Amino acid sequence: MFDFTPDRSGTETLSKPELYRQLASAADALTSGEPDGVANMANVAALMWEFIPTLNWAGFYRVIGGELVLGPFVGRPACIRIPFGQGVCGTAASTGETQLVEDVHAFPGHIACDAASKSELVVPILKDGTVVAVIDLDSPETGRFDDEDATGIEALAKLLSCAI
Repeated sequence: MFDFTPDRSGTETLSKPELYRQLASAADALTSGEPDGVANMANVAALMWEFIPTLNWAGFYRVIGGELVLGPFVGRPACIRIPFGQGVCGTAASTGETQLVEDVHAFPGHIACDAASKSELVVPILKDGTVVAVIDLDSPETGRFDDEDATGIEALAKLLSCAI
């Protein structure tokens, strides 16, 4: 049995850097030595859901045939295919850059898969300089994500680049 939950050591709140350090450590433990990328994404989606507060969606889109295709996730049903350059995920995939969006309704071309989503963080996963997937986090709170969240998920994406 796996029991990967944040170690709060008597305190209810961890600093974001510590939370993301623990998340990366748990992800590394679960994916290390496992060659199946989809299985690894599924476990990491579940970890993100457990570790990161105030989410309504956490998961992956994979690059297949020049577009993003829905991968493992936790949350409500989502858009299955997203063209590069469209929406927050497609923008991250086409630019290879993290997209931190405080208010998705202000993002030109935002694709609303879940009407409850108000902010979003999308981080590309690069392998040999090429985007192979994106990590997508949505929150029902405007302004939920900040630079510390982006840094933590970027570190997770780097770790996963060899696991998916």
